[in-house]
Amino acid sequence: MIDIPSANFWLALAVTTGAGLATALGSLLVFGSKKPNPRLLAFGLAFAGGAMVYVSLSEILNKSIFSFTAGYGERLGFTFGTLAFLSGVGLIVLIDRLVPNPHERLEVDDPFFREHNAAYVRRVGLLTALAITAHNFPEGLATFFATLENPGVGMPLAFAIAIHNIPEGIAIAVPVYFATNSRAYAFFACLLSGMAEPVGALIGYAVLRPYLSDAVFGSVFGIIAGVMVFLALDELLPAAKRYAKGHETVYGLISGMGVLALSLVLFKW
Repeated sequence: MIDIPSANFWLALAVTTGAGLATALGSLLVFGSKKPNPRLLAFGLAFAGGAMVYVSLSEILNKSIFSFTAGYGERLGFTFGTLAFLSGVGLIVLIDRLVPNPHERLEVDDPFFREHNAAYVRRVGLLTALAITAHNFPEGLATFFATLENPGVGMPLAFAIAIHNIPEGIAIAVPVYFATNSRAYAFFACLLSGMAEPVGALIGYAVLRPYLSDAVFGSVFGIIAGVMVFLALDELLPAAKRYAKGHETVYGLISGMGVLALSLVLFKW
């Protein structure tokens, strides 16, 4: 079993919790503005997507291969790392099939909310919160283990996930706030959903801690990389394109990759 310093554990938990709290931040944006700036939203979503794809393929997948190589040699290390990556993609596809992640429009004055009664919209809000909560578990696990092994990788990943969590908070808060007319209720619905990230991290750590080894780290990092790439391509970039008016998506994508790359360079100095 690999020994993990307690300082690394608390830092990883704090970073994961911070990323989860961004979901609650999304609810505050709903209370403060009737209509978020769609172009800024498109840029932010694409920025997060670019950052997540870059760190997953350049750092996290490489850590998976490196961990497997330490135990099984170069050829099997690359093979096992690749299989773990594909397993991560398969895992999130399965979750997405079982609990589809809704892509609600973010405008409070959406005709959907004017045409349906409060009870129905309340149900939509509940289902949205449950779906996003289910998707937050693997995200929390990804942030936690990446920070646990290397804060230089985990913290930029947490930043990208936090950006991703803000519109998810808006998607939860809009129907809940409309149906209940309670800011507190909408805020706590977002907060509980966001807290699924540190809870998922703690559950995953508790289960895996007795077995932590190069092979386990290799498996976890490979799966994380696959999950993150799928989330970026399936959720963030299509959502960014939906709200874009011009080239915000590609500008955000490249900016996210560039900022993440520079942050990784700085962490290595």
